Amino acid sequence: MALQEEFESQGNFLFRYRSYFPLIFLIVATVVFVLEVEKENHWLLNPNYWFFSLGVGFFGLLIRVFTVGFTPKNTSGRNTAEGQVADELNQTGIYSLVRHPLYVGNYFMWLAVAMLTANLWFIVAFTLFYWVYYERIMYAEEAFLRRKFGQAYLSWAENKPAFVPKLSGFVKPKYPFSLKKVLKKEKNGIAALFGLFWLFDFLKNYTATCELSVVQNFWFYGFVGSMIFYLIFKVLKRTSLLEDGR
Repeated sequence: MALQEEFESQGNFLFRYRSYFPLIFLIVATVVFVLEVEKENHWLLNPNYWFFSLGVGFFGLLIRVFTVGFTPKNTSGRNTAEGQVADELNQTGIYSLVRHPLYVGNYFMWLAVAMLTANLWFIVAFTLFYWVYYERIMYAEEAFLRRKFGQAYLSWAENKPAFVPKLSGFVKPKYPFSLKKVLKKEKNGIAALFGLFWLFDFLKNYTATCELSVVQNFWFYGFVGSMIFYLIFKVLKRTSLLEDGR
């Protein structure tokens, strides 16, 4: 198999099983985190560092919200288990600055969790692994879009970077912002961030005290509040209240 076909095959495989990436990442991150707590890493004892890390995660979530909110149906989403879906080629909004904004957003959200380990080598290793992993997926997606949209895709992609956004040439989004679509598709982002931050805070306290106790602090209430938010919109998703045709 030629390298071009091999990259696309690997990308389709990784896309299909991409839900396992967070599991592998969290297992390794948890081990590194506990080791750093046992070493009494001073960054892990600094609340400002935790809030800064959370800010990085929300920056990634904001990128996803901006991306999803301005796009039509069957684009810029989680697609299907069977493979890629694209009824229309996104060329405006954030797509006028970068070809894969959702993966940029994902990177910062997972970077926030990687930062909680306060281990520079792990953060660097995560970044390199993320790039290699998603490079294959991006390659497969672009191969699919080239076949479906032909020259229209090539013309659009010619001066659009794949991952690091350019700072000029922004084109106003073609569609109005859809809050309903964001709530429907991205409702789990806040819950996931606060849930992971609370989990790591719980592990930090347990590792330090060897006591299974729930500390009712900012991370606890953030997790509870975000879970209530998630469950409300999970139920609403089953109704027509979040339907807007996109």
